[in-house]
Amino acid sequence: MKGRIRALGLISGGLDSMLASRVLQEQGIEVIGYAFASPFFGPQAAIRSAGTLGIRLEVVEITRAYMDILKHPRYGYGKNMNPCVDCHAFMFRLAGQRMVSENARFLFSGEVLGQRPFSQNRGALRAVANLSGYAKHIVRPLSARLLDETEPERQGWVDRSLLLDLEGRSRRRQMELADRFKLSDVPGSAGGCLLTDANFSRRLRDLLERVPDPEPLELERLKLGRHLRWDERSRLIVGRREEENRRLEKLRLPGEVRLDVEGFPGPVVLLTGSDHSPEALSFAARVAVRYSDAPRGHSCRVAYTDGAGSGALVAAACADDELRGRMI
Repeated sequence: MKGRIRALGLISGGLDSMLASRVLQEQGIEVIGYAFASPFFGPQAAIRSAGTLGIRLEVVEITRAYMDILKHPRYGYGKNMNPCVDCHAFMFRLAGQRMVSENARFLFSGEVLGQRPFSQNRGALRAVANLSGYAKHIVRPLSARLLDETEPERQGWVDRSLLLDLEGRSRRRQMELADRFKLSDVPGSAGGCLLTDANFSRRLRDLLERVPDPEPLELERLKLGRHLRWDERSRLIVGRREEENRRLEKLRLPGEVRLDVEGFPGPVVLLTGSDHSPEALSFAARVAVRYSDAPRGHSCRVAYTDGAGSGALVAAACADDELRGRMI
């Protein structure tokens, strides 16, 4: 009967979710992976892990639904803008809603008791389960023997004695398990959430204070370039290398102004927001020259386009003190 049992797991792409999957597979349980895509975390690592594990992976895009969780987390944030407890509960809720259609008996994750002080202490794991609405269905194979017995264990769908008792921040036992399961090219412990990054969180907080409901493209752009504030609704985004210049053009919203220095290698600069006044364009042009290869003091022709029209102006690089207080 065990071969008929199916479990739906949150697969981050880190080692822990891979190990949790292998522990269940050893019991003959069929594992299906569930991963999520947003500007803050992507499915690439999960896709690689699913290939290694030989499991089917469903990837769900959640940006718009996730924003309410991000802006109003019931359990607050970690060190930066990471609402980990609410986030994990949200992901379990989405996975739980798929259990019936996937003919799965229970949910699981690679969470380890005590590995992260904010989101993986005993109280936080309990809060995640309760907030998800699927508390009776969640198994954490790597720490299950240190946690309360779950319904899938009581029902015999999963053998508790074959689950593990990992605890704390040490990775020694995980590495031993990786060797035992012959998992080569071992990934890290997490999927790389940008919400835990201080610089990205600062930009995101600044954006949400001024644009409560940003477009997904505006969130993607937070990863790129230098950001300078022009006014409460407008900012400059300055590409730092050729790849960023290309991406910024693809992420430009209708009506936004693109500026390019002519005659010298330099950045693409986007002027976002609604202020396309001569003062805003002049400042954006001087910033473009400042970060180009033009010699200091040299005046350059700077072309601009806003999608409806185009033009050019002549500008020299802005002084460094003009940038103070504007960097985000």
